[in-house]
Amino acid sequence: MSVAFTKEESAETASETLLPDRPVSPHPNLVTEAGLKALEQEAAQARKAYDATSTIEDVNERRRQAAGPLRDLRYLAERLRTAQLVAARTSTDTVAFGSTVTFSRDDGRVQTYRIVGEDEADPKAGSISYVSPVARILMGKGVGDVAAMGGQELEITDIS
Repeated sequence: MSVAFTKEESAETASETLLPDRPVSPHPNLVTEAGLKALEQEAAQARKAYDATSTIEDVNERRRQAAGPLRDLRYLAERLRTAQLVAARTSTDTVAFGSTVTFSRDDGRVQTYRIVGEDEADPKAGSISYVSPVARILMGKGVGDVAAMGGQELEITDIS
């Protein structure tokens, strides 16, 4: 058979099906119970999306559609494998992983965040990663303590 009649994958299609892995943080993968459940749900959704691609008849289109879910599955499998569940806090004496902390800034703003794992952090929803600069300077401190960050002072007003 002549080469003219064989179907070759284009370079463009190949690059769309070989997505680079999502970066994995070098920090310990601390998670809350809710964070672990969220990772498990994300993995199930990625598996479902990947399985759905098996019905696509065109090989190149199937590879293209499966690339994203497959990359997500690799990432989520690693995050689940390395997850270190941190028990819920019983003490509210100091700021720690899992704490909800309220602090006031020099400019009068009052902010409240829950300190969680990297994958579950969502500042707009009120949660920040334990490796974020704000969390790092607040951890270990108690109500009334002041921490300096970027020329501002943050005063802890509540820990729950």
